[in-house]
Amino acid sequence: MSDSDPLVVFTPSGKRGRFPVGTPVLTAARQLGVDLDSVCGGRGICSKCQITPSYGEFSKHGVTARDGALSEWNSVEARYDEKRGLRPGRRLGCQAQVQGDIVIDVPPESQVHRQVVRKAASARVIEMDAATRLYYIEVAEPDMHIPTGDLERIARALAEQWDIPAITCDFPVLTRLQTILRKGDWSITVALHKTDKDATPHLIGAWPGLLERTLFGLAIDLGSTTIAAHLTSLDTGEVIASSGIMNPQIRFGEDLMSRVSYSMMNPGGDVEMTSAVREAINTLVSEIAADAGVDTDVILETVLVCNPVMHHLLLGIDPVELGQAPFALATSEHLNLSARDLDLSTLPEASQVYILPCIAGHVGADAAAVALSEQPGKSEDLVLVVDVGTNAEILLGNTTRVLACSSPTGPAFEGAQISAGQRAAPGAIDAIRINPATKEPRFRVIGNDKWSDEDGFWQEVEATGITGICGSGIIEAVAELRIAGLLDSSGLIGSAAQTGTERCVAEGRTNAYLIHDATDQGGPRITVTQGDIRAIQLAKSALYAGARLLMDEMGVDKVDRVVLAGAFGAHISPKHAMVLGMIPDAPLDKVTSAGNAAGTGARIALCNLAARAEIERTVREITKVETAIAPKFQEHFVNANAIPHATDPFPELNSIVSLPHVSFNTKGEVEGGRKRRRKRA
Repeated sequence: MSDSDPLVVFTPSGKRGRFPVGTPVLTAARQLGVDLDSVCGGRGICSKCQITPSYGEFSKHGVTARDGALSEWNSVEARYDEKRGLRPGRRLGCQAQVQGDIVIDVPPESQVHRQVVRKAASARVIEMDAATRLYYIEVAEPDMHIPTGDLERIARALAEQWDIPAITCDFPVLTRLQTILRKGDWSITVALHKTDKDATPHLIGAWPGLLERTLFGLAIDLGSTTIAAHLTSLDTGEVIASSGIMNPQIRFGEDLMSRVSYSMMNPGGDVEMTSAVREAINTLVSEIAADAGVDTDVILETVLVCNPVMHHLLLGIDPVELGQAPFALATSEHLNLSARDLDLSTLPEASQVYILPCIAGHVGADAAAVALSEQPGKSEDLVLVVDVGTNAEILLGNTTRVLACSSPTGPAFEGAQISAGQRAAPGAIDAIRINPATKEPRFRVIGNDKWSDEDGFWQEVEATGITGICGSGIIEAVAELRIAGLLDSSGLIGSAAQTGTERCVAEGRTNAYLIHDATDQGGPRITVTQGDIRAIQLAKSALYAGARLLMDEMGVDKVDRVVLAGAFGAHISPKHAMVLGMIPDAPLDKVTSAGNAAGTGARIALCNLAARAEIERTVREITKVETAIAPKFQEHFVNANAIPHATDPFPELNSIVSLPHVSFNTKGEVEGGRKRRRKRA
């Protein structure tokens, strides 16, 4: 390989490398350790290695992918497409050959170790007041002497039997009403939907006779990296099934601004991204309904929450205005739409979609959902709510005032941009501890409850292997390195001579910490590199700086409690988050997890019509702080680069953890609390 060879970038892993012209994509993936499946050995039979190439300018990756960057469609692919079918835009990785710089997305179904979407539904008691309800009525038969239509007689029956004075009807339902009525021998069950308590009910579904099935709704958290859905009974509020998939927009850019940039630099790029995310939602709906054994004809409501860029791309609105001040939204109001408006073809055309209001600028409907779930405005004490993801939403408030901001943490917390990083999937290291005395690690992987120093671990882990390290794992690893004295407060990893352990290995002019090495068995070598540390520092600094800005605006130096929300919040200990300096100092028993708070907020809005009205009022009372133009953001960001922090005190943390006072420098010296060593000249 040489610098003149084409550059291949794989998403969502972010792994990249240069390969000679003519290299099969599958070969490139294997050499980089990309998780791309194959069973047939590259014969083009199994279809496991399907990939999606992306073309255009990708400023995030420093790549411009032009037509012809992959070899032409060949006879093997044509034969497979004829016999089994390939989705539009898909190629077989074993057949497509690299011809130029290219960005290649590996879809979830082509990954051996598919992601475990951790945005599970949190247990929550919700008062049921669904916007869509069923009504059984018996309708008068038509009479030549009383010239009224079937719809009008349905309306009359609802008025007489249910005291509902008036209705409107969705057109696709109207086209089927006569057949349904006659099939039910003039008895019918109708689904009526109200956008608010005083609205005229809208007829969105009908079935002959008495419908004995339950209506269902979907609460969907459309994130930058993952899309999570909860199939929920509109009768009881019970979550019947939860599922999730990767957001396919990752191939256009891992963070939000990369996607805005892609839209700016590639005509029609916004349309591509809109199509990709709508197709993904359709796939997710089909899968979750099939898993639960529910017919999609009774899924009549969907509540969606998302950040502003996802909001615009879902709606088919170019997000270009969100890429520049004053970050104007096309609309910040809530939206009542139908499935057909969003091309959600796996749902009934008349199925209703409610999108929560955005707060402002880059603080979107997902932050509004978190506010609905966690209710910071009703808290007597000062609570900081942090929803961590590729784009973090932060709320600070109590009964007197609520502030909100978003902070661009990037994808490092999701395991991206990390040397051995991967999404959360079986085989990924998700927790780690380092013995401060021996400097030896022990770890746990997804799919196995045992730690690596426990009996039976290595036998049980053979099923998945040890494949990499996910977001929660890398966060704990960095914090543990700091606790064990292998990492100084500036984020430098010490050498073997400085730290006294051979697990600190030289990599060029910097050092890395070796967690696991299976290269002698053809497996991966998993290290925490200096580059990994820097990626985590940048992410956590953005998060802390956002929280600190809100504290400045509130005029406080400490908070009473911290709530960690999102997939991260449910899978990392408060101690490690504080050691890293992701969150302000607070008593550890006052740092709690709310799970997927945005998803919970979506479920509350799905199940309770009054909750929608409440959040529509609440967002108008939240004060938004814009991190992009705040003068002190950069100062807070720089100070937060230290681990845990350069200037802010952490008395609560210091009461339970003693962080070594070490300072590693490039001359091979150790300063502070340890003996200074200097190499002989």
